[in-house]
Amino acid sequence: MRRRSGNPFVPTGVGSAMIDETAREIREMQTHSSSVVAIKASRALAELLDREFATVDEYLRSLEHNGTALRRANPSHASLQNAVWEIVGDVVAAEPETIAAAKGLTDERIEAVVSRIKAGTRRAARNGADRLADGATLLTHDYSSTVLSALERAAADGKRIEVLVTEARPRYIGRKTARALADVDGVEPTLITDAAAGHHLEGCDRVVVGMTCIVGRTLYNRVGTFPIAAAADRLGVPVTVLGAESKLVADGFVFENEFRAGSEVIAEPAEGFAVSNPAYDATPVALLEEVITDDGVRTFD
Repeated sequence: MRRRSGNPFVPTGVGSAMIDETAREIREMQTHSSSVVAIKASRALAELLDREFATVDEYLRSLEHNGTALRRANPSHASLQNAVWEIVGDVVAAEPETIAAAKGLTDERIEAVVSRIKAGTRRAARNGADRLADGATLLTHDYSSTVLSALERAAADGKRIEVLVTEARPRYIGRKTARALADVDGVEPTLITDAAAGHHLEGCDRVVVGMTCIVGRTLYNRVGTFPIAAAADRLGVPVTVLGAESKLVADGFVFENEFRAGSEVIAEPAEGFAVSNPAYDATPVALLEEVITDDGVRTFD
């Protein structure tokens, strides 16, 4: 490592341990909610503020390099892509004249982006809670921090709600949702297998799920969302999607699905057959009754 005036600085293109670790967690889906992922990725860039750089250009190159690493960790998360791109893009476009100015602007943009994501999630949850009826039986899939927050707020308003929670196999992410809801007074969760969703839907008033993103007229969310929405449509059960407005993308974003290791599906070697393990699926918005965001309620014709 080169040195200047006795202070270490990072050569162009060298990654950050914290940022590399955050990217690894995102790739391995240790952090599941897309809003949480976006916040975690944004916060990770703050590690660069405590490091020494020789020039402004070197700092900006490192910011771009590490921003790209975080964005590549999960190309499917529109909120992550937009958050990191905004932070890096704003700092680079400002053409700061000093390292201190560049770091100060980075810190400012990180806080602004994180605050906006949190505020958007809170407002979406509040709007969602207002739409949930007292005494309703709901079905939810996977883990969504916005859906969880909406249920917590509805319960705090005095509503009593039964929630059927799918396991979200093969990683069983729904178990995290069920455990969280078990601690909410007024909410009665029941964990079910993904395959049992159709069996239980006839007794449900509504399906409520989060979203990874909506691109054009397609909802992308954890795999298993599409068959639930299709079955709900067949049975006349309305489907509500909750999430921040920033997750709705009109154009300029190409969703990239992720096919995860077959070992998540079957522990023993797959001999004589292949294993397909997509992380997400695509649901036509025509199957949705409404999408509730921080900006209000959206419907699709």
